[in-house]
Amino acid sequence: QVQLQESGPGLEKPSQTLSLTCTVSGDSITTKFYYWSWIRQPPGKGLEWIGYITYSGVTYYNPSLESHPSISRDTSKNQFTLQLNSVTPEDTAVYYCAARHSSQESYGYWGPGTQVTVSS
Repeated sequence: QVQLQESGPGLEKPSQTLSLTCTVSGDSITTKFYYWSWIRQPPGKGLEWIGYITYSGVTYYNPSLESHPSISRDTSKNQFTLQLNSVTPEDTAVYYCAARHSSQESYGYWGPGTQVTVSS
């Protein structure tokens, strides 16, 4: 059973770089054919997909995001990380890491989520 846990600062100042880490247990992030994703939910809004990194290290991002996300991984720690540049208050949200195997139609594994507030 794959388990995910987000970690990072709960408060970030505008124009700074937000960094969140997802620690994975129960399977390796290099196991075929997983997609390791970041998803967020702003207050009062629906879920917004940010991007993913695959088991082989390929990344893909939501082109509509203005925060220019970047997802990387540390296979030695079984972690993957989200960076958002030049954050604004509009980046305030609950951030989730999630995983989907290519055999699944939807994300089968989710972290509990972490609240991030962007405010001066």
